[in-house]
Amino acid sequence: MSLPGPSVLRVALFSLGFNLFLLAAKLLLSALTGSLALRADAVHTLVDVLASLALILGLKISERKSESFPLGLYKVENLASIAISFLLFLTAYEIFLEAVLDYGQPAFYQGYAILAVAAIIPLPYLFGSYQLRVGRQTGSPSLMADGMQHKADVLSSSLVFLALAAQNIGFPLDRIAAAVISFMIVKEGWSILVDGMRVLLDASVDAKTLEKIRTMILNAPEVARIQELVARNSGRYLFVQANLLFRVSDLKRAHQAGKRIEADIKKELPRVDRVLIHYEPLSRSSLRYAIALSDYWGKLSEHFGESPYFALVDIDLKMKSLVRQEILANPHKDLAKGKGLKIARLLLTHKPDVVVCKESLVGKGPGYAFAEAGVESVQTGAETLEELVSSLMQTSVDTAGSGGTITGNA
Repeated sequence: MSLPGPSVLRVALFSLGFNLFLLAAKLLLSALTGSLALRADAVHTLVDVLASLALILGLKISERKSESFPLGLYKVENLASIAISFLLFLTAYEIFLEAVLDYGQPAFYQGYAILAVAAIIPLPYLFGSYQLRVGRQTGSPSLMADGMQHKADVLSSSLVFLALAAQNIGFPLDRIAAAVISFMIVKEGWSILVDGMRVLLDASVDAKTLEKIRTMILNAPEVARIQELVARNSGRYLFVQANLLFRVSDLKRAHQAGKRIEADIKKELPRVDRVLIHYEPLSRSSLRYAIALSDYWGKLSEHFGESPYFALVDIDLKMKSLVRQEILANPHKDLAKGKGLKIARLLLTHKPDVVVCKESLVGKGPGYAFAEAGVESVQTGAETLEELVSSLMQTSVDTAGSGGTITGNA
């Protein structure tokens, strides 16, 4: 599955090259100045190099698929991000040791050393920000973890700069700063660790994403109800499983609806790798009727698209009683053309089982739209809503197919 934006692996290789550059620069500066603080920071950068190698390894392994792992090895990325979190803990430990132990730094440093360290400080921040942006675009947890690692590196570089500058004016602040920085890095590492563990333990995706998927499914006119919806992360991908009740009973039409729902979800959420939909026909204990009205008081309309109102009526099939009634205004009645299809789509969002009108919808656009969604459209000879509802509570609708008739009591 391809995702938009830069290649995650390419950015990971950039990260390795960037860390090797920083490592060489810090080792060279520490050799020229004899600064133990710079040497300690170089050790910290060596940890970053190892983290970049772990990131690349995790990305390569996560792309492999085999019969033993039919759902892919995407979670290897999360394992890599957890490994990086422990490397962050190790970094914090190193900085904390530097804060509490006296390394006996030289009394004075050449100006070029301080300037060189100052020049290095913004580089990890800039590159880390780039990694985080790409990581969010692609949903790569390990890339985002590595970006946080680089941004954390700014703190240790700043500590070295403060240590060198303060030493030159006889006012050492490095121990206090190092202690504060080490706790900040631990906090970042803990956040990465928790996120990685949530994925490995199959915790659900965030509520906002889950609600977005739920809304897309319910927008499908064939769907009557969602029985169960589960989504989980695996690496930078999402897996979605839904158990649905469909209004349509035809298996071919239900299969087509399931494929369309899957395509819509993947289009809206490119991180989704797989959508598994299990569906079954709705067992109805009640029916919802959408009835075309010519006025608010219940006179039935002769024309579907021009009807100013529609009644939504729920009838209990077992008790043969009225459960609910609602009057819905037609916002499309004054359109020059296409009003029938537009109101049909609006009615479908209210999930009717049967659409009733004095006009026959057979062979017309709205009739096709209702039939495609598994909604029956029927013609009636009743004159008022009260008369029709009374008839509906006493008789059953012809369910042989679209285009049935309800005569009413007149």
